[in-house]
Amino acid sequence: MKILYFAWLRTKIGVASETVEPPAGVATVGALVDWLKTRSPQHADALANSKVVKVAVNQEHVPYDHPLSPGDEVALFPPVTGG
Repeated sequence: MKILYFAWLRTKIGVASETVEPPAGVATVGALVDWLKTRSPQHADALANSKVVKVAVNQEHVPYDHPLSPGDEVALFPPVTGG
């Protein structure tokens, strides 16, 4: 599974992307985010508040209860504001 990080998430975690193999019990976006928090202190800090972390799976915005498949591309990013 490919994970992409954008904006300040990329800065806090220290990488733009990574390929991961989550445990079998990680079946939803929310479970993935919880598991990613355990990967490093930087992940834990960047992903601490799920209200400010939005997710897209295969380039489609999804809620945290969205199911995942092993080949998915998951993008994590802060809310986008316009002006």
